[in-house]
Amino acid sequence: PHTLFFKIRTVYYLMNTCEYNILKFWHGTTTLAFICRAGIIVSVDSRASMGKYVSSSSVKKVIEINSYLIGTMAGGAADCFFWERNLGSFCNLYEVKNNHKVSISGASKIITNMVYKYRNSGLSMGTMIIGWDQNGPGLYYVDSQGNRLRVKSISVGSGSAFAYGILDSAYKWDLNIEEACELARRAIFHAAFKDPFSGGTINTYLVREEGWIKISSDDIGKEAYSKYFEK
Repeated sequence: PHTLFFKIRTVYYLMNTCEYNILKFWHGTTTLAFICRAGIIVSVDSRASMGKYVSSSSVKKVIEINSYLIGTMAGGAADCFFWERNLGSFCNLYEVKNNHKVSISGASKIITNMVYKYRNSGLSMGTMIIGWDQNGPGLYYVDSQGNRLRVKSISVGSGSAFAYGILDSAYKWDLNIEEACELARRAIFHAAFKDPFSGGTINTYLVREEGWIKISSDDIGKEAYSKYFEK
């Protein structure tokens, strides 16, 4: 008993010292989604950071859960990928058992319930669950604390404040596909330009009643800079 008590005290001490805090890497991203007449537009960057360093510039931050449901990645890459892939398994089992697809609302509740019991345990997730069902478009925000919100427009990540500045200035309901995708790309570009934790490429998706499709993958480089700044 004394040995166990000593181990618990040692772990508690390490968790509250700077040596432990060194392992808490900074991380950031920029993801966004909004609903308009064209459908649901989803756009993300592709940079993964670990502390002050760029660990990758080609991370796939849109997780394709199934043919009509996708999720986004913000926070810890492993946490988002594991739980959203797990959600895909639950959705497939639900469809086999009940002979119909789970609703987008139901899918968001499933992942919320899964991560809720692990809240305050070190998970880092700020994800969006996006899809289309018999009730129409569905866009939900879910985080690692078990919060769940239904929204019409949202941006998540360290560059979200900059993305909101672009979205709020040009968003309107009756955007067509070209206008909506261009707005999403421009918001991600300006966020990546101002936020050091965002960058890489801009991956844009469209979700409609028939399912999701990938629209484009654009490099955040000289061509994008000349397109948005040197007019």
